[in-house]
This record gives sequence, C-alpha cells and structure tokens, in this order.
Amino acid sequence: MQRLHLHPQNPQPRLLAKAAEALTRGALLACPTDCSYVLLCEPTDKAAVERIRALRGLDEDHPFTLLCRDLSQVSTYATLGTAEHRLLRACTPGPYTFVLPATREVPKRLQDRRRSVGIRISDHAVPLGLLALRDTPLLSSTLQLPGEDFPLVDPDDIAERLAKRIDLLLDAGPGDHQVSTVVTFDNGVPHVLRLGKGDPARLGA
Repeated sequence: MQRLHLHPQNPQPRLLAKAAEALTRGALLACPTDCSYVLLCEPTDKAAVERIRALRGLDEDHPFTLLCRDLSQVSTYATLGTAEHRLLRACTPGPYTFVLPATREVPKRLQDRRRSVGIRISDHAVPLGLLALRDTPLLSSTLQLPGEDFPLVDPDDIAERLAKRIDLLLDAGPGDHQVSTVVTFDNGVPHVLRLGKGDPARLGA
C-alpha cells in the first residue's frame, strides 16, 4: 500500500493526479470525506468492486454509492424530479447520500432491487479535487469493517490494518466518526433512512 499525505483544504495537484491515474489502473483507495473515510474505485472495474465487497463483508444485494463531482453530473446517473433537484441543490455538497432511481448509465450490479443508486457529493477538498480530474463518478463505500460499530477514521489505523488490502491511502488527517445521512424519496417527499452527520431539519423530513 502506498500512502500519500494531502493537505485537507488545498490538496496537492501532483498527488491528486497520481491518485486519479492509479484508479484507472484498477486501484482501490481509502479517501477522506466530510464524514468518515471511504473506499473508492472505478464503478466499471468489477474486480475492484468485488474487493470492496470482500473487505466489507457485503452481500450481492448491498447498494453502492456514486460519489459525484456536482449536481450536473448527478443527472446523468440518477433521475431527478423537481422536488429532488431542489433538495439536492440546497444540500450539496454536504454529508448526505440520496437514494434515487438509477439511469441506464449505472451498471445493474451497482443498483439495489428497486433499481436505485446512492448519490453523494462530498464537501471535502480531496475527493472533490480527485473528481475534478475525471469525467465520471467514483464508486464509494464507507470504510467500516465487518462486525465493527464505527468506520475507520484514523489514517495510521487504516494503514496498519489495511496495508495489504488496499492500494493507496489518501491521508488528509483524521476523519469524522459519523456517516452520511441517507435520504430516499416517496413521490418527491424526503424520508431519512439513516440518520448521520447531515441535519434532517435541512431536508424537511
């Protein structure tokens, strides 16, 4: 495993470019967000996706999240009604994951049984900088190991425990123990599926 030390507010472009290039070669990354650290890989890389499933102990039905650059990119991968678009515009970037109907651009293996996909726009300079170098989103999964109550947030801990299971650690200092608030919609009305760091009052849910 390689470890890159990035500034949390102004990540070095050279290191971001190195991480972006590694992703194109099938690398599995640990990356900070405005919540906990997450695992990242190319959504189309089946081998990397299976590595995430194995590392996290996930079954075939577990939904994944697409980490997007901005709202315009979201509309390529998820169907947004007027209410959904308005709420995402108000709450992103931020600590929310929105479960939305997937478009044909999303591989079926990344969708849940309802043909939905998680969408997230993180308010953290490292993943935003990484996504700025790409044309497509990244597949994201909370870095929480089987049987543990909280995600991994200490880069030293991540390096020690996952040295042989991930390829690259983007170290921007300690993360937040909280996960994102997960939101779904019923006829345009938001409902909180999982309460996390995001304030539900902002959702009107």
